[in-house]
Amino acid sequence: MKLVTQLTLISVLVQDQDEALHFYSEKLGLEKRTDTIFGPGLRLLTVALPGQQRPEIALAKPDAARHGEQGIGEVKERAGRRPPWIFSTEDCHKTYEILRARGVKFVSEPTQRLYGIEAVFEDPYGNAFALVEASPESYSLLLARSAA
Repeated sequence: MKLVTQLTLISVLVQDQDEALHFYSEKLGLEKRTDTIFGPGLRLLTVALPGQQRPEIALAKPDAARHGEQGIGEVKERAGRRPPWIFSTEDCHKTYEILRARGVKFVSEPTQRLYGIEAVFEDPYGNAFALVEASPESYSLLLARSAA
């Protein structure tokens, strides 16, 4: 018996779900997948890359019951941490310029790394993401780990 069968949602804590939806859809080009209200203060709002089934990113508003008081205060304190999520791209420099023109805040410009070219950006709440153009040597490793 498998204890866990698949990764379906990745939660990203945001202060304002509508503002976050605008950022992720209008600036990053992701599409809204789910927008369901289960009750007062309990809204499931997800986005994902067009054509990619999973995982979806849940734009979750923190609350004390689920994230504790510390979780609520941490939403704005994430800047400068190593990005836990990676978006792959075929041309990091071009994607960087497009996203920057849309108002996406980058904390690092495209930089050559051992594994390829990487730029790091943040959403309006300080959640960091890496944008990676994999080197030929690491491309197969990245592709094998991509969600379908």
